[in-house]
Amino acid sequence: MTEARAHIVDDDEAIRDALQWLLKTRKVPCSTWPSGEAFLHAVHADWRGCAVLDIRMDGMSGLECLDALRARGNTLPVVFITGHGDVPMAVSALKKGAFDFIEKPFNDSDLVAVVQRAMETDAEHQRAASLVGVIGQKLASLTAREREVMALILAGKYNKVIADELSISMRTVEAHRSKIFEKMAVRSAVELAQLLKAHSGQR
Repeated sequence: MTEARAHIVDDDEAIRDALQWLLKTRKVPCSTWPSGEAFLHAVHADWRGCAVLDIRMDGMSGLECLDALRARGNTLPVVFITGHGDVPMAVSALKKGAFDFIEKPFNDSDLVAVVQRAMETDAEHQRAASLVGVIGQKLASLTAREREVMALILAGKYNKVIADELSISMRTVEAHRSKIFEKMAVRSAVELAQLLKAHSGQR
């Protein structure tokens, strides 16, 4: 996993340098790019953090860069820097999935706070995605019979009812229940239900 960074994309070198200096003084790792094209050429799916895009640039605009990122399935949060006349455009960008926008001239602390929130949001998404992967691996470790028993446990059925429905002994149900809890790393049916609810909600 790469280090989380703020990627500053602006065709104005003075603004790039100023933003880089500002973020570094606040201990925010960052990189700069002179255009949307240069950023897109370099960006990798495993990059973490956020992108700070000027909404108006020569060549590819910030909006076009956002569209291109999302078309690739890249979910890196995008913060737009806008001029006063670009606010309606920035609102439109939010509807497309941008994280936020900040208007020029901006307060340094406000910009840093937005960038930090964007990076924290990205980190939360990564943690959630990692959890989904872990739960998926645990589910994949269950046998077909264990999955059957688990479905009946989640339906709130008692061991005796499960045994009757599957034509197996109570002791076998208890063994399956114990194995399911062990593989899923839970201690009760309630914990199991909560785990699977979190899994289905994040996919």
